[in-house]
Amino acid sequence: MTKSSPSPAERAFTLIELLVVIAVIFVIAGIAVPAFHSAFERAKVLKDLSNLRQIGAATQLYMNDNNGAFPGSPSATWMSQLEPKYLSSWRVLESPFDRRGTSERGDVNTPVSYGINANVLPGNVAISADKITKPVTFIVFAPAQTSDPVAVSFVGTADPTAFPGVRVLADMSTPGGTAVGGPHNNRVKINALCADWHAETMLWSATSPAFKNTSNPGNDPDAQFRWSP
Repeated sequence: MTKSSPSPAERAFTLIELLVVIAVIFVIAGIAVPAFHSAFERAKVLKDLSNLRQIGAATQLYMNDNNGAFPGSPSATWMSQLEPKYLSSWRVLESPFDRRGTSERGDVNTPVSYGINANVLPGNVAISADKITKPVTFIVFAPAQTSDPVAVSFVGTADPTAFPGVRVLADMSTPGGTAVGGPHNNRVKINALCADWHAETMLWSATSPAFKNTSNPGNDPDAQFRWSP
């Protein structure tokens, strides 16, 4: 005798089975989504570091041609002195954490996410590299953020009339204001490029805010060399 086919009721999922499947999907999603978010942010961090290294390489080429002086002057922004001769495109100056639309026009509508250390441009006149006491610690370039307390944001542009260009000093950016945190790792970290041209991730957090320190709080002997030549 042939076995009869199961009825539709016998083939269907029970309510318990359906709830188990839904629960498994939620568990997998709960594991996968944070992992994806972490990997996505890590990719942005690496891109940010790559941009800083490219800016550093371009700056060194510029300085080789200008007696060791940093870019920036009362008549030209540091960005325009690097692009297009030393930088391949304006996009190198746009952080992956900057959500504004990209542009290659080099005008007030072209985003610039990074600022040069304001202390290398006293009176809008660039100093020479030999003025820097401790290159391995001295920050030359870093993301220049706004004071938005909710999200990471940037307002700097390639405005050719805003001499000497976007600047940064500890948590203060021009333009932008005082940032409340770094661009990544829940706003407790930020990338920076030092005068020996190495790029590193630095802490912004309250427990050990190396990036923001401008004087030694007792546990940071390099603080006074980080922002002042």
